[in-house]
Amino acid sequence: MTYGKEFDAIIEIIESLKKDAEKFYIKEQNAAGSRIRKGMQDLKHLAFAVRVEVQATKSQRPKKVSKNGGSLEKARAARLK
Repeated sequence: MTYGKEFDAIIEIIESLKKDAEKFYIKEQNAAGSRIRKGMQDLKHLAFAVRVEVQATKSQRPKKVSKNGGSLEKARAARLK
């Protein structure tokens, strides 16, 4: 995945859902409600894919070292004790 592609797809889905929401709520077209539900499901899957990609990218990055020489994870763990 590349940055921007997924977010553009999310924006595109939301914009199309906005039009369908008007048709469903104002013009009372039930078919638009089905399109809204499908679009929301597509958003859910896309959001999950973005979350997985973010986590994978984050896991591949080298661990940052704090100023005192220890890892940030160790510093956080020490604060929690």
